[in-house]
Amino acid sequence: MSEALEHSKRPAAAEALVLGIETSCDECAVAVVSGTPGQAAIRSDVIRSQVDLHAHFGGVVPEIAARAHADTIEAVAAAALAEAGVVLSDITAVAATIGPGLLGGLLVGATFGKAAAFGAGVPFVPVNHLEGHVLTPRLTHGIAFPYCVALLSGGHAQFVAVAGPGQYHRLGGTIDDAAGEAFDKTAKLLGLGYPGGPAVEEAARSGDPHRFDFPVPLQKRAGCDLSFSGLKTAVRLAAQKTAPLTDQDVADICAGFQFTVARLLEKKARRAMDAFAEVVEAAPSALVTVGGVAANGVIRAALERVATRAGAPFIAPPLALCTDNGAMIAYAAIETEAAGTALAPTARVRSRWPLDGEAAVLLGAGKRGAKG
Repeated sequence: MSEALEHSKRPAAAEALVLGIETSCDECAVAVVSGTPGQAAIRSDVIRSQVDLHAHFGGVVPEIAARAHADTIEAVAAAALAEAGVVLSDITAVAATIGPGLLGGLLVGATFGKAAAFGAGVPFVPVNHLEGHVLTPRLTHGIAFPYCVALLSGGHAQFVAVAGPGQYHRLGGTIDDAAGEAFDKTAKLLGLGYPGGPAVEEAARSGDPHRFDFPVPLQKRAGCDLSFSGLKTAVRLAAQKTAPLTDQDVADICAGFQFTVARLLEKKARRAMDAFAEVVEAAPSALVTVGGVAANGVIRAALERVATRAGAPFIAPPLALCTDNGAMIAYAAIETEAAGTALAPTARVRSRWPLDGEAAVLLGAGKRGAKG
């Protein structure tokens, strides 16, 4: 049994039994979650990664991802139902991510989810992928609203005040690249392969974080906004100046890059915690980090220092629930259905979908809508 299942298996009133589908990027994930808001249990959580399919390209190829989702989703859903010991007719609702993410994969998951819901005669609940992430600590730890989230993933980097289902206030976010994207591109530059986050962290273990003095982006700018573009440039220039690179050079660059990202996030997280009460008019019950970058130990330690300074608990869900998974989508449906904030079943799939729709656009917009 996985760490995530061990952590989340606890007695709960199984008033809902939701099949959750997540296909927004390069992981085909389906889970079954039962219970009520703040009192839910993961009955199964099956994930089929596509890392091997995309590693050669150094990043996710949307067409390959969509085809792989179409090829595997039926088997993954069957495995999730079997692991949970239920059949489709037992399910009370089917939830699926409809954005943000890669359109091809989103269409596969949403179409399959609608068909499954129709076949079972139960509601279909569309879910915002980011909402799944920020509600995860309610699933894993049952924490009370409101709380502050550092959402750090391959496509997103932002601080969010979570006041309740559908009540999300962005405190700050990236003005260029996401945190995970910066890790991936640094790994690719240094020849470390894909995915970049684990590769950079592993290389950094034997590196000197102080050999290269990388600038901390936006540290003098007021507010909680983030930037990683300039840091990526500094890393590239350092690599070019040091070339040809030895293994130790690579380790030192990785250590310095990781140390700088952690410093940036620590500074900005402090500001987010300080600004929280002004937005929500209440103290946060905890500082939470979610998303794939939340698996990085150095970054977790930096954010934990922020929580300690603020006198608040620090919560990082089990690693299996930090990256994309179906359990967070199923649980988000439980929360939003109970709160009456669930989207209409006819809500359209979208590649761009800010969690806080009223916040100023950070990354620009186009025909597909705001990026962040």
